[in-house]
Amino acid sequence: MSATPLPSSSTVAVIGAGAMGSGIAQIAALAGHEVLLLDTRDGAAASAINAIQSQLTKLADKGRLTPEAAQSASARLCLATSLPELTHAALLIEAIVEDLAAKQSLFVALETLVSDTAILATNTSSISVTAIGAALKRPERLAGLHFFNPAPLMPLVEIVSGIGTDTAIAATLFATAKAWGKTPVHARSTPGFIVNRVARPYYAEALRLLQEGAADVATLDAVMREAGGFRMGPFELMDLIGHDVNFAVTRSVWTAFFHDTRFTPSLIQQELLEGGFLGRKSGRGFYDYREGADKVVAATEAPRVLNAAVTLHGNSEVTAALATRLSNTNTPLVSDAHSSDGRIATVGDAAIFITDGRSATQRAAESGVRNTVLLDLAFDYGSASRIAISCAQQCAPSARDSAIALLQTAGLQVSLMKDVPGLAVMRTVAMLANEAADAVNQGVCSAADVDSAMRLGVNYPRGPLAWAAQIGTETVRDVLQNLVHSYGEDRYRISPRIQQACYAGGGLHD
Repeated sequence: MSATPLPSSSTVAVIGAGAMGSGIAQIAALAGHEVLLLDTRDGAAASAINAIQSQLTKLADKGRLTPEAAQSASARLCLATSLPELTHAALLIEAIVEDLAAKQSLFVALETLVSDTAILATNTSSISVTAIGAALKRPERLAGLHFFNPAPLMPLVEIVSGIGTDTAIAATLFATAKAWGKTPVHARSTPGFIVNRVARPYYAEALRLLQEGAADVATLDAVMREAGGFRMGPFELMDLIGHDVNFAVTRSVWTAFFHDTRFTPSLIQQELLEGGFLGRKSGRGFYDYREGADKVVAATEAPRVLNAAVTLHGNSEVTAALATRLSNTNTPLVSDAHSSDGRIATVGDAAIFITDGRSATQRAAESGVRNTVLLDLAFDYGSASRIAISCAQQCAPSARDSAIALLQTAGLQVSLMKDVPGLAVMRTVAMLANEAADAVNQGVCSAADVDSAMRLGVNYPRGPLAWAAQIGTETVRDVLQNLVHSYGEDRYRISPRIQQACYAGGGLHD
């Protein structure tokens, strides 16, 4: 449904002057609205207005705003000291504590004060919009308006409809967020909405790999950044968010989905929380941020000398990237257009394959190729600076060293992981795509919106469904199926949308 945004002449009220509320107030003021900012804490709203005005001045000094725009926006910020002062607001945005009872109480009070045409919006990140609206006489005028922190900088806004939300209200909020310079997406009110639901595997698979001893946190972070293309590794990101917050969101989603094993919280993260290791905010988390603490670095294989014959097989993206990377190294290459067993390279006695979700040991046993070396997924094999590999237990040390030498000659730092199914990037991307596909399959959002949400809300290098299309939907299905066989857990069950796409020979955006 198309709609027009709220006119800039309408007043916006923001209740809650914390980081999110202040950021939302700044956005609305810059969009031309009179903004009323209210907080029950003494001096909090006044302090927030001063901070916003200072920030606007800094933006003007840096040339990101004209002085006139900064001054006008500052003048539109108004202090409110009680709810009755908000009666003329056309849009009232709640940004208070994440507590259902507190939010319900606030909206019940607002409903008796504001006009019948006023729109009520909650910035909740995890509480059901339907549940919040259940306390209202007119739940149809309540919707989620979920900004991401820091709100002035992050482009994504989730427009969340509860079961009672009027589609016209959601459409107006969508148009308003767009007019404010944001990229809105529609979501249905289910646990985690889009981003907080679909992002769970990014943390969960890393924690699972750590629990299995696949690699240490610094190595796993480096692999996800330098091979996977993610802006931050999962452990440094959890430390930044805070384990109290990240664990609470995971537990909330897990509980709301009736303890679905796909969202099971990690005992490792729970132990950090119990020990007060909250991340950057407490000085210690997965990393030690205290002054003088030793800096941990990723495990990187020592240099090997390439002294074995190299054959590149097939015409895959990774084969082409290796050929290009090796072209300036004077490495003699033999090209084989066909690859009967799926290998991408043979170097000496080693056969190198892209991981398909099986361990190297299992794959070697089933194929009869004892010197099996598995290569992890990379966002871009041509520009990646690091790659993770694993070797079958049957693999000879000399074959392992030949494979490492080839990758190092191609300019890659190599991290040798324990032989776990799916390695790191591949299993994480497969699970992200699986969760995104399930959200679309269950009518939470559209395929286009889930990809936009994950790129803009958490800075993923590519939307999960677009990534699945790039590596092949059947590849994602096979990786997940092999993870199911390896672990025997419902955690890795395949989304029906992925299964259907494979049967139909189409894509996940069809």
